[in-house]
Amino acid sequence: MRRVTVAGEEPYEVVIGPGAQAELGLLLAGTAKAAVVHAPPLAALAGAAVETLQTAGVAAEAVVVPDGEAAKTAEVAARVWDELGRLGLTRSDAVVGVGGGAVTDLAGFVAATWVRGVRVVQVPTSVLGMVDAAVGGKTGINTAAGKNLVGAFHPPAGVLADTDVLAGLPEAEFRSGMAEVVKCGLIADAGILDLLTVDPTGRRDTGELVERAVQVKADAVGEDLYDTGRREFLNYGHTLGHAIERVEDFGWRHGEAVAVGLVFAAELAGQAGLLTPAEVDRHRSLVAAMGLPTRYRGDWAALQAVMRVDKKARGSTLRFVVLDGLGNPRILADPDQAWLDAAWAAVSEDPS
Repeated sequence: MRRVTVAGEEPYEVVIGPGAQAELGLLLAGTAKAAVVHAPPLAALAGAAVETLQTAGVAAEAVVVPDGEAAKTAEVAARVWDELGRLGLTRSDAVVGVGGGAVTDLAGFVAATWVRGVRVVQVPTSVLGMVDAAVGGKTGINTAAGKNLVGAFHPPAGVLADTDVLAGLPEAEFRSGMAEVVKCGLIADAGILDLLTVDPTGRRDTGELVERAVQVKADAVGEDLYDTGRREFLNYGHTLGHAIERVEDFGWRHGEAVAVGLVFAAELAGQAGLLTPAEVDRHRSLVAAMGLPTRYRGDWAALQAVMRVDKKARGSTLRFVVLDGLGNPRILADPDQAWLDAAWAAVSEDPS
């Protein structure tokens, strides 16, 4: 079992390995009540979590929410709040999120806001959830204006990343999560890039890749919980990625959109003279080898409008995470429009 500690005012562990969910009862020992939030496809896994908690003396019940991004709405959050009220959850109780990134985002948000904050334990069931959404305490829901614009910082009491569940993950979902892994390699850990160069699928070294990616995130979050400095670099590839998700009404998987965003950010850095042509090409070739998209057909004007309400924007100023050489992220504020247009042409399926 691999363990990564996330530092901060209330440190917690991310437990990574086969059977990690078995530690749920230990983590919430002494808790009176818990709500286990999950989507319908994970009813069996959530049921096992409820049983584990009940065996540990916790009065646990399952709360079902829609699958995927459909869970991350104000309407669904309100229904979950109603369920927490029915169950009588108080500040000494807990919420458990079982699922992919969307469910853990929602579970964390309702936990942060119910009676102004109850504990949340995240049990991510996807690569994306394990290396990104469930770790770090960012919680949120979507609105018509954009993704994750309503949320709260609410670090979990613990994260149990049971790698056994990844064996049954659909290949497209596994690939999508690996986009966040390669991002961590590009901004901080060259060892990730080496592993993915040998096996672009990520299947051979899944446990090590997840651990390394979690460590990258833990290092950033431990230093900068509230996203005012180093943590911003975790959004590499996300400015365009989130915009693609929004204009596609979340029809694109998060990792697929981020993959295009990574190539776009590399092209932008190339235009700014921060990356060499070889470093830009490495982005594109590695992302493509992983089976992820490197191009997108869309309305550039619409994407730019969405990017201007991105969380990294300041007023009317666009801000992008870029690399000043591999492993050296920085913020590029208000880039020249010609650079943006050139980077878009490099990832657009219709450069005209």
